[in-house]
Amino acid sequence: MARSSSGKSVARAASTGGGATYRGQMPVNWYAALVIIVVIGIGSVAVAKYHYNQTPTLVEPTTNTTWHAALAFDICGTTEPALAASPSSATTGLTTTGSGVLLIAPKTASEAGNNATLGKFAEGYSGLTLTNTQVKYPSASVPAYSNGQKCAAGTPDAGKVGEVQARSWVLSTKTGKNGQLEEVGGLTTVKPASLKLLNRQLITVGFGPANQALPKPPASTITALLQVLAGNQPVATTTTATGVTTTTAHMLTPTSGSGTTTTTVPALSTTTVPSTTTTKPSSTTTTK
Repeated sequence: MARSSSGKSVARAASTGGGATYRGQMPVNWYAALVIIVVIGIGSVAVAKYHYNQTPTLVEPTTNTTWHAALAFDICGTTEPALAASPSSATTGLTTTGSGVLLIAPKTASEAGNNATLGKFAEGYSGLTLTNTQVKYPSASVPAYSNGQKCAAGTPDAGKVGEVQARSWVLSTKTGKNGQLEEVGGLTTVKPASLKLLNRQLITVGFGPANQALPKPPASTITALLQVLAGNQPVATTTTATGVTTTTAHMLTPTSGSGTTTTTVPALSTTTVPSTTTTKPSSTTTTK
């Protein structure tokens, strides 16, 4: 009887399909949780990437940057004197220290980064006008020129139609053979006001025939830049109590041409002239 009762119980359970039905059910909650985790993970990555792409890239020079460059002007074939130093009262951070050396130390965002241009410098320098189509060197004897005008009589390019342009190089931090300093560039732009200022840059702004390449800044201007880059001020003649010491900075002789060129940087020479001291012997008088 016991066996019969057990068999009937098993038969009834099998007929209901309880055990088999449970095992055949899909674990919906587990799969749903897995899907939610994957979706949240993908969303987090997408949001992080979006914010990363929205972060502005820092472009130098910043308001904490101090760069130096050299600037010269060649108007109708005449190299003009270096711009005088900007006044100490200047509110801009793009100034000139004199001798053709530019100080690039932005004070505000409006003159930092991609805003640090040659045109921005010109805006803050009294008497100087420079746009992509016009240039006016700050001298009463030099007329303003615009694209398409002819150079004035008495200039090397007199009668020739000219355009405003700029040519630039960058002094490398490396030296080549025989201690020569490498220069990279020699590129010409017809949009000089838009030219981005760079550290160790050589710039010549000019007006003249379009097919005539502008020269490099004068050797004296390049020398002044190198002295500043080396942490030195322009040298001068000094006199001491023990003699006269004369220090002379030799001028550079830049190599002309486009592309990568070299500039020789000779050492400074110092000549010391010792003072001459003459002592007269004392005289003794004997009274008889």
